[in-house]
Amino acid sequence: MDVDFGDARSILVGFGAGVVVLLALYSVVGLEDVLSALSRADPLLVGAVCAVAVAWLFAWGLALRTVLGVIAIEVTAWRAFLLLSGATFANNVTPFGQAGGEPFSALLVSRTTGTEYENGLAAVASVDTLNFVPSISFALLGVGYYATRFTVGDRVELAAGALLALALSVPVAAYLGWRNRHRVSDLVVRVGVPAGRAIGRVVPRVEPPEESRVRDRIEGFFTALERVGGDHHQLALALSFSALGWFLLSVSLWLSLGALGHWVPFAAALFIVPLGSVAGVTPLPGGLGGVEAALVLLIVPITGVDAQTAAAAALLHRGATYWLPVLLGGSATAMLEADNVQKSPSD
Repeated sequence: MDVDFGDARSILVGFGAGVVVLLALYSVVGLEDVLSALSRADPLLVGAVCAVAVAWLFAWGLALRTVLGVIAIEVTAWRAFLLLSGATFANNVTPFGQAGGEPFSALLVSRTTGTEYENGLAAVASVDTLNFVPSISFALLGVGYYATRFTVGDRVELAAGALLALALSVPVAAYLGWRNRHRVSDLVVRVGVPAGRAIGRVVPRVEPPEESRVRDRIEGFFTALERVGGDHHQLALALSFSALGWFLLSVSLWLSLGALGHWVPFAAALFIVPLGSVAGVTPLPGGLGGVEAALVLLIVPITGVDAQTAAAAALLHRGATYWLPVLLGGSATAMLEADNVQKSPSD
């Protein structure tokens, strides 16, 4: 079975919408001024931003490798880097960020490692969940430091309030979902099986799912999650790699501003990057356009730099953490799939 990242036309439409948002943003800010700021960027620091972005992918790849090890799936550090790059590629070309890319990422993990799909989905979902903890921790740390050292404006207070609400609501929702996982499973079966059968009657070559098989897969998914959550030592190790990745993402934004001649407090980057990433859940592929706009809206009041510099820094940062992973992840996915086809028996 080939890996299909959705309807190519819908992906192109999504990218088109993202480009429109980007053009609207930079036309408001002043495209010529942004390009002028970029022309003065330090090339060495721009190269450092790209290197830091690759290190971020490697750190999160090690987190994925650790989680896979808990469910008895052994991969090398290099293969984990390729898998994480492929997962990031999926997140960046599908709407709603990680929520849209997880099914494709799980399929890639499943095919590459030879494990069941639900194990791959559990590993990917576990890493995404683990990534939430250090992002909020770093952001709260940055807010706390920033509030004690600098004057906090209304926009920063609003952002801090949104961050606090996010820090409280997501864990509560995750806890309630886990406590009621059997009800969640029943709901998925009640909704998913009839929907699958309806699609199977309309779409050729789509086999309607059997209820027992769907229940078995959901049970396998929750069992894999329990194994990950039960190994506290490996869980702490995966969290450490995740925290390192978020730290490197903050370094990327900080260096992007530094490359333009503005060395802002590093605590500001710790605060801005996690909040800006929330815009990645928009219907645009990987939050294209939305994340850049969020970064500009946060950078200007928090750091005091002008909007043109903020927009240029957002462009450098996203170039390294969005467009570079698209190129690397697309290549990694092609490499892994070519290897999968070579290893699988011919039909």
